[in-house]
Amino acid sequence: MTNIWAASRTTLVAEALRASNDAQASALDRLPRVSARTAPAPADFAALVATETPVVLKGVFDHWPALAAGRSPATLNAYLKGMDRGASAPVMEAPAKSGGRFTYGPDMREFNFTKRSGRIGETLDRIERLIGQPNAPFVAIQMLPLASHLPDFVRQNPMPLLPAEIAPRLWIGSAIKTQTHNDRDHNLACVIAGRRRFVLFPPDQVANLYVGPLDNPPPLSLVDPEAPDLDRFPRYAEAVAAARVAYLEPGDALFMPKYWWHHVTSLDPYNAMVNYWWGDSATGLERANDIFLSALLALKHLPPGERAYWRAMFDAHVFGDGADHIPEPLRGALGLMSPGFRAALKQQLKNAFLKSR
Repeated sequence: MTNIWAASRTTLVAEALRASNDAQASALDRLPRVSARTAPAPADFAALVATETPVVLKGVFDHWPALAAGRSPATLNAYLKGMDRGASAPVMEAPAKSGGRFTYGPDMREFNFTKRSGRIGETLDRIERLIGQPNAPFVAIQMLPLASHLPDFVRQNPMPLLPAEIAPRLWIGSAIKTQTHNDRDHNLACVIAGRRRFVLFPPDQVANLYVGPLDNPPPLSLVDPEAPDLDRFPRYAEAVAAARVAYLEPGDALFMPKYWWHHVTSLDPYNAMVNYWWGDSATGLERANDIFLSALLALKHLPPGERAYWRAMFDAHVFGDGADHIPEPLRGALGLMSPGFRAALKQQLKNAFLKSR
């Protein structure tokens, strides 16, 4: 019965997405909403993170001076410029014809926006001047590390839910649409000016999102959620059927677990957000992304029978509990590893890699 319902929902979504642009926008509006709740106590936040489920949090940073300043572009810009120590900021800019959509260029080797360094104060002034101008380019400061560039901001606007060593970043600009991508970290996104829409897709929807090259980071979905081409990307209807949406007002925070795909639309002419990334702390042989790349190198082009064997091995022993018939003391790498066993296994793998050089 569940499969029948899911197939029916996918069909209805596909029909809506094939309709006019207005109907497509309405289809996104009709997606299930990410649940919202009041901010948990700091001691309870880890339990919320462990659910691996997106959630909108209310009241996390009501005390921030930056939120009060965000009621107008001029006030927030003045607040930020008062802390500026002259460091350069990462500035992205796309032409008016882009419609604010930051995505790939025609051949996926480059992007349709430029990246450069610029002065914080000068860029903030330009973003403000462009508000309301016809055919204006779309300009933004993105991923600005506040601890190094505006350290007074960090002191004046503390995040109670996270340890102090998890540093915030600033995103501020015009009405930009950031193409669907994901992060290898957990993400806490805090809106301080303007409204934002997040369309979120579970990690397992990767095959239905038609993601671009991994070696041109960040990998982006090729599908425009506001005008999807289902003739070219038919499986995208399944991704939308599994999606949910969050609309954030100033003062709202969105927790996104690592690997959740998200498309972000800034809904007002001037928008600002502070985010925190954490969780991708593994290194070396225990870093999942590096092991994934190693698997591509070792397994991707094996003969079909060998690939089927390794798929079964991963399903049984990495993603399943295929050794539960073996007594725990005898399971070795298939069971709970002691620190000493882990260290010995890592050394064994290091020796194997050294021999391959």
